[in-house]
Amino acid sequence: MTDLEVLGVRHHGPGSARSVAGALAELEPDLVVIEGAPELDALLPLAGHPDLVPPVAGLVYAVDAPRRAAFYPLAVFSPEWVALRWALARGVPVRFADLPAAHSLAEHDRAEGRGSDAIATLARVAGYDDPERWWEDAVEHRDSSTLEQFAMIREAMAEVRAGDDDDTENQRREAAMRRVLRASLKEGFARIAVVCGAYHAPVLHPDAFPPATHDNRMLTRLPRTKVAVTWAPWTADRLATASGYGAGVTSPGWYQHLFVTWEQDPAAVVPSWLTRVARALRDEGLPAAPATVVEAVRLAEALAAVRGRPSVGLSELTDATRSVLCEGSDVPLALIDRRLVVGEQLGSVPDETPMIPLARDLDRLQRSLRLKPSPTPTTVVLDLRKESQRDRSVLLHRLRLLGVPWGTPADAGRTTGTFKEGWQLEWRPEFAVSLVEAGLHGTTVVSATTALVSERARDAADLDALGALVEQCFLADLPEALDEVVTALAAATARQQDVVGLLEAIEPLARTRRYGDVRDADTGRVAEVLDTVVARASVDLRPGCASLDDDAATRMRAAVDAAQRGISLVQDEPPVWREALVAVAADDGVHGLVSGRVNRILLDLGVLTSEDAAARLSRRLSVGTTPIAGAAWLDGFLEGDAVLLLHDPELLRIVDEWVTTVAEDSFEDLLPLLRRTFARFAVAERRRLGTRLRQLGEGGPAPLTAAAEWDVERALPAVRRVAELIGLTRG
Repeated sequence: MTDLEVLGVRHHGPGSARSVAGALAELEPDLVVIEGAPELDALLPLAGHPDLVPPVAGLVYAVDAPRRAAFYPLAVFSPEWVALRWALARGVPVRFADLPAAHSLAEHDRAEGRGSDAIATLARVAGYDDPERWWEDAVEHRDSSTLEQFAMIREAMAEVRAGDDDDTENQRREAAMRRVLRASLKEGFARIAVVCGAYHAPVLHPDAFPPATHDNRMLTRLPRTKVAVTWAPWTADRLATASGYGAGVTSPGWYQHLFVTWEQDPAAVVPSWLTRVARALRDEGLPAAPATVVEAVRLAEALAAVRGRPSVGLSELTDATRSVLCEGSDVPLALIDRRLVVGEQLGSVPDETPMIPLARDLDRLQRSLRLKPSPTPTTVVLDLRKESQRDRSVLLHRLRLLGVPWGTPADAGRTTGTFKEGWQLEWRPEFAVSLVEAGLHGTTVVSATTALVSERARDAADLDALGALVEQCFLADLPEALDEVVTALAAATARQQDVVGLLEAIEPLARTRRYGDVRDADTGRVAEVLDTVVARASVDLRPGCASLDDDAATRMRAAVDAAQRGISLVQDEPPVWREALVAVAADDGVHGLVSGRVNRILLDLGVLTSEDAAARLSRRLSVGTTPIAGAAWLDGFLEGDAVLLLHDPELLRIVDEWVTTVAEDSFEDLLPLLRRTFARFAVAERRRLGTRLRQLGEGGPAPLTAAAEWDVERALPAVRRVAELIGLTRG
């Protein structure tokens, strides 16, 4: 008779892992079966490789649709990892048992979780907030053999499952597991150990097997798809429940410390943990003297005794850390939670791991550019004048285009130049799937990005998208794709009838034209397209501003603003653009949001004098205009800051008189619009405006520009220095 033992565990539980190690040593099986897709058997040759360092995950994905993928994460403290390494170290065969991924990935995305956490359910029923604490108290501290303990767990799970209504997918998974076990029994193995989620344990024991025909019926006529498998690095935070992982744990960093340290010296678990806490606090410049560590250890042990716990757990350690090392504050405790309780470990896989060509090319680039993936957010500032750092920037931009946002743009610090670029780097395990999906476009990073951008250029629906692609091509250094994007942009410009689309395309083209030289890029063709787009937009601007409703006017104002920002970047501002703005500003039929904004732009450019602006503002706020229309014009005119009102008493007087003369029945409708306009100003600006208005009501001081307010002697050194800086004088 074959001895088959089912070891029901909690996924990623250090207590379960220790129990599995003890059970395997007691049973000495000649076959180990682990819960997991059978396709993972192909990864077993690398499972014992010294460079396969947890946390890692077995990745199974559909070849034709890589986005449909399943991860099987493993940590040092995972029972499945312990069983796998135990078997490999002794030459014992290993195989996986579950519903084949060829079936589970054929129709829908597979969830990361693998069954309910039945151990956590039992722990809650017993009044425990930590499933690992319950496991240690209820299982490991009992005077019985490990195999007997697993038998008791199996009985408890049977009671838990008694009231459950299993879904079809779960029944199929268990039928597939039993099929593997039946095949193993027929092969004549004398002792078989099955490591699976505790929830499945009751139905995987031979005594509970249904007829084979039942399982075969559950597994017939299932859809299939071609799949591939590989090892992928994983991160500690992706093992956490907070990441959305269904089989996750709340404290993977603590569990790893507990498992590793317990194996070496159980008495060192508490002091070594609090020593790590103190070191992390000191790294952040916070005080954590050795004496406080000793005090925290004593407090944690006292708390465990008062609470009737057989050993110190994470809750006692957290309370002791907060009280002693953090002085009652939860702020530094958040740092400890992120860095130690959850952890910042990133696993690694051997070079021999099967990878798609694109992933292999990325690995080569990461090594050559010395950009090591890390799960911890890291900010880097690149100097684009240096070739090696410009190459790093190019790689990060290409990966973003491929849907692998390893880096996200960040503040480059205090600099007025365009040669610096800030990035925040953070590697996520799911990027492995994104790389597989991007690999459908090419075998290298540059070829895949070029093909993907060319495809987007052909499918782009508007000029805005094409303009953004032009800029991305320069940032990612994709000359071949740029030719196709510019060609598509030129063709789309000729067909474009929507002036807003033309306006929105100007800014990215202008940025590319202005800053392309930083990357040694040829922007000649972009300049030609930019001139065409600006000319078309200028001709269509005034007709396009006619008969706008509020939503359309809001979009038009934003588009005009963006176009003006872009045009201001090029050295020679086209006269046709300024003429178009003048025509829109003079048209009283244009929606106030757009007209007010255009008038403000012309005032800032010096085309309008302050007297002209005051006259137009007065006309727009006259009794012949509805208050709502006047408020819209004022909103467009004042957008940005309050400097204009602070330094032009005449404009402030016009606005003040208009507000005070608005009829009471109209003021309630007007108030939200005014609140929105003035809420954009800084608090200090609003305070100064209030002071000026109060002074205005009291007769008012002399205008700010009056000579009486200037101290010429005090201002002269500053004036001379500014003149030197802008080249008007020397010495």
